Amino acid sequence: MNRQDVEKAITEYLKPIFGFALKRCKSIYDAEDLSQEIATKAFRALLVKDDIADMGKFIWTVAHNALSNYYRDAAKSMIGVSIDEVAELIADPSSEQDADDNTEVVRRLQTEIAYLSRLQRRIVVAFYFENRKQADIAGELGIPIGTVKWHLFEAKKELKRGMDMMRNSSELKFRPIQFHSYGVNGCVGKRSPDEFFRSTLAQNICYCVRHTAKTVNEIADDLGVSPVYVETEVEFLEEYGFLQAKKDKYLVNFIISEPTAELLIMQNDMYRRAAELFANDLYDELISSGILDDPDIVCRQTDQPVSMTESKPADCNFLLWSLIPYIAACSGEKMMDQSISFEEVATIRPDGAYNIFHASVIPDAISLPEDYVYMKNWCGPMWNESSAHILWQVDSEWSEQRLGHTGLQYRDESKRVLSCYEREGENPLSKDEYTWLAERGYVKTGGDYDGSFKSAWQIVALASKAIRDKLLAVGSRIKEKYQTEFDALKAPFAEAVLESVPAHLRRVKRYELQFVFHSDCRFLLHCITVLLKNGKLKEPTEGQRKSLTTLIVPK
Repeated sequence: MNRQDVEKAITEYLKPIFGFALKRCKSIYDAEDLSQEIATKAFRALLVKDDIADMGKFIWTVAHNALSNYYRDAAKSMIGVSIDEVAELIADPSSEQDADDNTEVVRRLQTEIAYLSRLQRRIVVAFYFENRKQADIAGELGIPIGTVKWHLFEAKKELKRGMDMMRNSSELKFRPIQFHSYGVNGCVGKRSPDEFFRSTLAQNICYCVRHTAKTVNEIADDLGVSPVYVETEVEFLEEYGFLQAKKDKYLVNFIISEPTAELLIMQNDMYRRAAELFANDLYDELISSGILDDPDIVCRQTDQPVSMTESKPADCNFLLWSLIPYIAACSGEKMMDQSISFEEVATIRPDGAYNIFHASVIPDAISLPEDYVYMKNWCGPMWNESSAHILWQVDSEWSEQRLGHTGLQYRDESKRVLSCYEREGENPLSKDEYTWLAERGYVKTGGDYDGSFKSAWQIVALASKAIRDKLLAVGSRIKEKYQTEFDALKAPFAEAVLESVPAHLRRVKRYELQFVFHSDCRFLLHCITVLLKNGKLKEPTEGQRKSLTTLIVPK
């Protein structure tokens, strides 16, 4: 780059560079020196480079490298710290020890300081690294000077012990796990699960305490990272109920399933066999009974533009995409074991969430048969309600993904849909409301809003409680017919699953097992898969995907 362009670029970054240094240096004088060093190094490097694609990235790379040198130099020049004062943990500056050895000792010392308690860490850094007086430290922390002296004495013993021991990391240090999937049973709050578990660190902290409670330092040893980072993350996860504190130790507070191939195959076979019994009978009865022609099952789904004279009713295949999962989920509730309530096992979280959270870890080398049914883009069943109706919905690999946002957003959207549906029965909606509904696939419109205009709802609506109860009665009769077979299929699977879950979370798992073959996403998926494979159910058209598997049901 030419000198004029370089000067202009560096000038733009001078203030941010100084702010960067000021936040990280122990004095304004050091910040001035560091920022000058960063600017100088960047200036010289830019003069000989012509291929800088991202100026900001380049500048901050130089800044972080310079900061690393600053920290290293500061650690090696701790003024006035003798061998005795830090229990012989750092080499005497006047010794003839090799410089590389000295650097290694300093690095070990810094590592062990991170294993001190938060209070001891603050005192040690203030006294030894910032050269502050004990009385000043006591005043800032609001504790007696004798307490400061005691913590310094105890800290030296801990540092000595830490330097003498060999810290052993678990396999997680070099081969961390990653959640394959996670889900929520209940109400999602203002934060989505991604906000809690987007980092590998958070996932592995929870994973390493899934069976045994551990201290922050023990977790840090397992993961091979500084306790300083673990400490902050653990506090956050504990605040939101994903970890539970047991004195100075932490234990995971949600189920992390790590199924074997044998367990997954057992699960897949159980659901396939149950779905073959239930879904085939349900399909046959819905078709043969003529119930799909009932005028209280309302939907004007069409792949064609909305007619100004008469909107075509939805075809039976489209209706079944919504009705079969709904009936499978909601029928036969009286047959369910309801001995454990949601309130007994759910967690109330600070962001307004009230739910059961679960995650899964799938081993890399797991081998499953070709006909194994995977859950692709699955979400639900989801439902929200007004005073009169429920919006019930499932997302899957066959629908457009519609629920991939926070629970709060979905709840607000659902309430708006229900409000529009209920109000349109009395008066036309506004132009903006029709536009919003059409963009999301809930309605199609035809004509000119300010002239000849017509709308057609693209989702299935049950217009009366009578038709709702009639549909659910069909499913209940079939579940009663196969109850003995269902119980026999479920028993060995439930036993195997409970054995794989830590003892402190088995009650939560027992609650979830109550929903097998009911409001159970895998059962719904297998019902759809079975009917697709035998050709009874046809895949939706492209125009139907946006509104697939969505119902409005009376309460």
